Amino acid sequence: MNLSVNIAGVELKNPVVTASGTFGFGHEYNEFYDLSELGGIAVKGLTLKPRLGNPPPRIAETPMGILNSVGLQNPGIEKFIEEEIPFLRKFDTKIIANISGSTVEDYIAIAEIAGNSDVDLLELNISCPNVKAGGMAFGTCPKSVEDLVKKVRAVVNRPLIVKLSPNVTDITEIARAAESSGADALSLINTLLGMRIDIKTRRPILKNNMGGMSGRAVFPIAVRMINQVYRAVKLPLIGMGGVATGNDAIEMMLAGASAVAVGTACFTDPMAPVKVRDGIVDYLKANNIDDVNDLVGQVILHD
Repeated sequence: MNLSVNIAGVELKNPVVTASGTFGFGHEYNEFYDLSELGGIAVKGLTLKPRLGNPPPRIAETPMGILNSVGLQNPGIEKFIEEEIPFLRKFDTKIIANISGSTVEDYIAIAEIAGNSDVDLLELNISCPNVKAGGMAFGTCPKSVEDLVKKVRAVVNRPLIVKLSPNVTDITEIARAAESSGADALSLINTLLGMRIDIKTRRPILKNNMGGMSGRAVFPIAVRMINQVYRAVKLPLIGMGGVATGNDAIEMMLAGASAVAVGTACFTDPMAPVKVRDGIVDYLKANNIDDVNDLVGQVILHD
């Protein structure tokens, strides 16, 4: 049975990776299982300089999910290269560096540094909804996406994944813009913009007022958008948004994803990514499928 998948020329041993922002740099999860079990690890979102993130409260529960406005708290790209890559290289898994910026110049600078480091893929985060500058601002306009991706592409030789925001009118327009300007793969969806209000104080629960919603509740939206993008572009897709079981992963792959990312599910079950991988294996065995790639895009749409 073949579980390996190819994302922009990089072979993952299986199609399960972690979603950036939910896995840190893997230290805590390594206490539960060998990180070599994973196809890849998308690390915590990185910026050019260290960031403290947004003030608390920055997490709020929602039905079947959570809202977060962490705000890209991270140690900065240089410390990641110095301290975290050596740790991650102890494991037989691919490293995906998720990078973000507040300006085009920031993106270009961090992309150049990250692209010259020992990572396997770069994930360009143009879709973060909980920072006041950058992030989603670049990912909601096709022209902005074209301009940014083209400029980043010019300074990096590593395979480039562009992470798409669902907070748009037509996600296929954004996907096509990323493809035409040099993206090698796409990941989707990032979180949906949401709000919770404390009815006693009448104030938003999050200090940032709004945040990104993730978890099981967003899964059907993710599946729909993955299928739309799969039919609009020719790039490999990493599907994410509410994946918690092997069956979820199969559904996303049928919609068009070549790999899947597990994120919020890790907060309630640290073993979730491994269980998702095992669930994929069980499905393949039960249906006499020898190659996981045979599932990609095989949904049979109604006329």
